[in-house]
Amino acid sequence: MKAAATEIEDVDSYISDFPKETQKLLRQVRATIKNAAPKAKEEVSYRMPAYKYHGMLVYFAGYQHHIGFYPGAAGVANFKKDIAKYKSAKGSVQFPINEPMPLQLITKIVKFRAKENENKAALKAAKKK
Repeated sequence: MKAAATEIEDVDSYISDFPKETQKLLRQVRATIKNAAPKAKEEVSYRMPAYKYHGMLVYFAGYQHHIGFYPGAAGVANFKKDIAKYKSAKGSVQFPINEPMPLQLITKIVKFRAKENENKAALKAAKKK
């Protein structure tokens, strides 16, 4: 995996640096995020796939034993019960690569974050008027 040592140009090249089985999981996570937030802009930020929609939405990253998913503190806090079986921190969750990816959970979290960002953008716009 050479991605960490070099600059990553796009999400396809990021994913291609991983073993085939991990690539499959990363593609699943990517497709799930894109389906849950079709208006989100995909980019590479902090050397990992990132999605922006009215601000930063979520990130994900591949590791040797897990897929890291980074929905921010509210994304983790709001789904505390759902993610209880996974290792998590204030703004991140680790999904083991030896288990199926919880795509429905990822969808719910991404949609929650998109709505959260829409609400923040609406409040900001209302304050400007």
